[in-house]
Amino acid sequence: MSDVFVIRNQLGHYWGKSKAWVDGRDARAVQRVKHQDEAVNLLFELSSKDVDLRGEVVTAAVDERAEPLLEPSSNPLPQPAATDPSISAGATEQDALVDGQTGA
Repeated sequence: MSDVFVIRNQLGHYWGKSKAWVDGRDARAVQRVKHQDEAVNLLFELSSKDVDLRGEVVTAAVDERAEPLLEPSSNPLPQPAATDPSISAGATEQDALVDGQTGA
């Protein structure tokens, strides 16, 4: 096998095996598929969940360990949203405001 297919978004991040975007520095964490149509189907599924996604299927050569040779993204990965500890588990921020609590 000389090539695999990976999915890259508009920021240069790659779809990872952990079902999250990765920057490509660790090629072992990047989801790769053998067939282009499988990659296109995966990209379609991802874009149906995220309408702002502008992704592409990219052909990547592999090294001697069958890891894709990728150009890492220079854009930082998005950080997960911080949660407000004053809001109890299962409650929304709107519920907290209704109960008289504030986020400040």
